[in-house]
Amino acid sequence: MGFDSWDEIRTAYQVARAGTVSGAAEVLGVHHATVIRHIDALEARLGARLFQRHPRGYTPTEAGRLLLAVAQATDDQFAQLGARIAGAGEEVSGELIITSLPNLSAMVMPALARLSAEHPAVRLRYITDPRVFRLEYGEAHVAIRAGARPTEPDNVVQHLTERQTALYAAPAYIAAHGAPADDAGLARHRFVGPEAPEGRAPYHRWLAATVARDSVVFASNENDAQRAAIMAGLGLGFLPVLEARGQAGLTEVMGPRPEWSAPLWLVTHVDLHRTPKVQAALRALKEAAAACPIEG
Repeated sequence: MGFDSWDEIRTAYQVARAGTVSGAAEVLGVHHATVIRHIDALEARLGARLFQRHPRGYTPTEAGRLLLAVAQATDDQFAQLGARIAGAGEEVSGELIITSLPNLSAMVMPALARLSAEHPAVRLRYITDPRVFRLEYGEAHVAIRAGARPTEPDNVVQHLTERQTALYAAPAYIAAHGAPADDAGLARHRFVGPEAPEGRAPYHRWLAATVARDSVVFASNENDAQRAAIMAGLGLGFLPVLEARGQAGLTEVMGPRPEWSAPLWLVTHVDLHRTPKVQAALRALKEAAAACPIEG
């Protein structure tokens, strides 16, 4: 037969353990009248006496001992389940999704390599996309975002580093057109830029305000295409310093400036922020950013 309320069985279990109604009421945090009502209702439902009442307290009958054996086993199973759930929560394992803008791989990969080495049970997914991933919908565990500080109310936002950007050219472009000596010389040059006349990045906004639109001879909405165009000699273009300085075939014609830099933010959802898996990822990313000789 089924039971309408497991509270009654829990009450009977505590009465058997304490031996008195008052003792069970104290453990359960209820009034002693509630304990008596639960016992009476349970006995009525089962059609059997579960306890012998006497001045010193309650003693289980044979039927009571049978019921309490089940209650004891159930209590033990719930305790074991709780321990397993708590232990699983402390493990750094399972899928971990990190998202960022493109062109951050040089900084992120050392962090992911360390995370994988320290926690081999983690399955890493690294997704780069200009769009904003919705952490509240479970699209990612950790997001790296650039620009203005994110303001979503349910997210935890931490500053990671500053993304430094400089102006680059290929040797072929310099051989054909030379390199600008200063800002005044930029008007004579050709540029690689974003598809939108004014991109979201601060260096693209600076470019739109500094040179004529006709000077942008190649435009693309993909960062990889812009980098390939710069390396092919189509024009001058902006690239992240951390990646470009290690790239053969590029010359830095103007070094990084504060007005070209953008802050990077670590963003996590408040419900997952304190979990060991997310905390391990945050530590690895912060240490990798701090170790970069250029970023930060």
